[in-house]
Amino acid sequence: MGFTIVLSLLSGVALFLFGMSLMGDGLKKAAGEKLELILYKLTNTPLKGVLLGAAVTAVIQSSSATSVMVVGFVNSGMMKVIQAIGIIMGANIGTSITGWILCLSYIDGSSGVAQILSTATISGVVAIIGILFKMVSKKMSLKNVGDIMLGFAILMVGMQTMSGAMSPLKENPHFVNLLTAFTNPALGILVGIVFTAVLQSASASIGILQALSVMGAITFASAFPITMGVGVGAAVPVLLSSIGTNKNGKRTALIYLLNDLFGMIFWSIVFYSVNAFVHFDFLDMVMSPISIAILNTVFRLATVMILFPFIKWIEKLVFWLVKDDPEEMEDQADFDLLEERFLAYPALAIGQSHMAMNGMAKKAKKNVYRAVGLLSDFSDNKYQKVQEKENLIDKYEDKLGTYLMQLTGKEMTESQMQQVSVLLHVVSDFERLSDHAVNISETAKEISEKKIHFSEDATKELEILESAVCEILQATVTSFEKKDNDLAVTVEPLRELIISLCDELKSRHIVRLRSGVCEWKQGFPFNNLLTDFERIAAHCSNIALAMIEAESSAFDVHEYERSIREKSNAQYVKLYEEFEQQYKLPKPVKVKKA
Repeated sequence: MGFTIVLSLLSGVALFLFGMSLMGDGLKKAAGEKLELILYKLTNTPLKGVLLGAAVTAVIQSSSATSVMVVGFVNSGMMKVIQAIGIIMGANIGTSITGWILCLSYIDGSSGVAQILSTATISGVVAIIGILFKMVSKKMSLKNVGDIMLGFAILMVGMQTMSGAMSPLKENPHFVNLLTAFTNPALGILVGIVFTAVLQSASASIGILQALSVMGAITFASAFPITMGVGVGAAVPVLLSSIGTNKNGKRTALIYLLNDLFGMIFWSIVFYSVNAFVHFDFLDMVMSPISIAILNTVFRLATVMILFPFIKWIEKLVFWLVKDDPEEMEDQADFDLLEERFLAYPALAIGQSHMAMNGMAKKAKKNVYRAVGLLSDFSDNKYQKVQEKENLIDKYEDKLGTYLMQLTGKEMTESQMQQVSVLLHVVSDFERLSDHAVNISETAKEISEKKIHFSEDATKELEILESAVCEILQATVTSFEKKDNDLAVTVEPLRELIISLCDELKSRHIVRLRSGVCEWKQGFPFNNLLTDFERIAAHCSNIALAMIEAESSAFDVHEYERSIREKSNAQYVKLYEEFEQQYKLPKPVKVKKA
């Protein structure tokens, strides 16, 4: 008997969760992207956030799903942490609507109106209409409605299955004693937390509590602490969703936990302190599915009302708990430079953009250095750091590109227009530098995993090339940061030398491969590195030439490039020869064919 009850209960939980998931997915598909758009566009005040969070969660039947979406928005930078607080508070209210829907599953009767409104009748009619929409209709909108209706019907059947499984237990004295033990508030809260953490659904936990209440063994004294614990346990899936997100994503997930944790602590202290003196009579009141739905809604609504005035304090708390490191604070300071109010003053906006791009340039350079370091000292942590910084640099490109495009719509002088044009041009080059850092890190990972070892000669040659690449990066970033055209002029001859070095290294490596000094499996990683080094030098050249052209109205890029090809530019030739001596390759060792 015991095994049958457990199996029936678990099957009811499975049907309930599947029905809720199907109904929520159908609602989201029917709404398209409107829910997401509403969430991050219409939350400029905390009250709007609460109302929208409640409405969206009531629609998709999952506070966790709403909160996970919000974590994603904050992680991507589309939404600020303070906006997320209101939405998450609202989500905690909206999720209680499921308990009211589940009350429909307890409508029963054998004749008249009661029979028409019975769970079996409602579920059957909804399921038939839903399957017809799903199977017959060619319109996607009706198919989505079909999913909603089928999900609702399955949810109702799941609740009935759970209730049926619980029904025989009302005659079991041991089980009744177990439920009575929940009058210990600490135990009740713990049960609510653990049970919901396992199920990863507050609605499912409340649904099971409603099913238990049908036996008449659940009192207010046992239902109240379990309800408080349910909210805390529901934070588990949201916290799991924050794994791999940035600091703001983690802060947002933590808000969900803190919201219910504060509610549980506050109302536990208030309720049980008052009860110690007043001795509430309703503690022994037997709960029904409807009274549990009321308790759940009132508790969540009261918690939000208490916490709502302290939204700014909650924001400060999560920032204190999840602290920014100095580097992240520096990143945010760069983004804060791009204030919209400066757009009305192009000279200021251009200056702010240049300062923000200085930060981008230095991080792109450092990411290339970090990736090159992986070739000789690979570690998973350093590899992951390269990927993280690439995402940050992409964010720089997006914010700077958007800001500068907005600036092009303002009235500017010819000089200012040229400066904006240069910044728009070079922002993509700086972003591409970090892309090549990722490529180099991937090659380093392949070398490490496959235990590839280059020959001693190949290693020495690569080190010389790496030094040249690091110097061109340093010269490019420093000249851009300080607007130093004299330094920018050194970039192009160094780029030409790097291309020459790459060509020579390819030729030498082919000789080593043919002679058997190096294995063929070493050829692809080696060539990939040379390609990335060439492209890095090319992007550095683009940046330097754009700077020189912008600062000198008399400068002709095409004429400069022609003079380089014809070796008629004395300054270029002199610089090239100096770099050639500085990065001179050792003479190749003569090898015999294997």
